[in-house]
Amino acid sequence: MHKEKKDENGIVLDFMPQGRISDSRNEPTAQVLGDKYFSLLEVVLRDDVKVEPGDKIYIGSGKRDKVKYIKKSITVPDLSTVGKEELDERLDELMEENEDMFVDFFNNAGPVTPRMHQLEALPSVGKKHMWSVLDERKIEKFESLDDLKERVPLLPEPKKIIKKRIMKELDGDVKHYLFTVPKNED
Repeated sequence: MHKEKKDENGIVLDFMPQGRISDSRNEPTAQVLGDKYFSLLEVVLRDDVKVEPGDKIYIGSGKRDKVKYIKKSITVPDLSTVGKEELDERLDELMEENEDMFVDFFNNAGPVTPRMHQLEALPSVGKKHMWSVLDERKIEKFESLDDLKERVPLLPEPKKIIKKRIMKELDGDVKHYLFTVPKNED
């Protein structure tokens, strides 16, 4: 049995002290981005807790000091205006922090189906790019995204294609998830 991918911590994208206008209850609500699997969640905070965009808060299954409960999984269109503005910058920061995870992806990516490879699921990556990556990693594993870019020069900018893919997954617009977890249906 494989371990379910769940974020332990989230980065605050927006804080709404009174909750969303559409909510029936006035509860302090935050929209957060998981720091490892990029889950987008709406969480209800404990009374008297104030957070700001960029704050890291514990959202795991243990005792939470700031979060009362996780309200629901959301997608990019569900984000507030502030949440959408913050997402881009916070995603860049998390990608920087988790670069090893993305390098591992390029070093270990395999077939998704008999006809499609995980690398081909990245925007702008076709068979030629895929084979270039596979040939290079046979010679030696990639050490960084810069190393990948240097050794596979015709590959589009790795950080940009990864980010585009993550955004597409956050929109729920994919069949196979590479970096995020599918939105939980409530």
